[in-house]
Amino acid sequence: CTRINLGKGVCGTSWKNNEVIIVDDVDAFPGHIACSSLSKSEIVLPIYNSKKEIIGVLDVDSDEYKSFEKTDELFLNQIITLLKF
Repeated sequence: CTRINLGKGVCGTSWKNNEVIIVDDVDAFPGHIACSSLSKSEIVLPIYNSKKEIIGVLDVDSDEYKSFEKTDELFLNQIITLLKF
């Protein structure tokens, strides 16, 4: 994939809005940027450095609709906190 701009697609929107985004159907998300035609749903979480600045996002896709929920958000955030930025 190419670099995604602020506010573009799910990743750029998560970055711009500083929020986790869970998308049950990526085709229904305005401006979705597909890296794979197999992607059906997605979760994107901001990644912060020690100064609480967003330095990236974690983007997880699934080939099934409605694959992600708040439990996934919880555990993916725990994984992110294990990484030291």
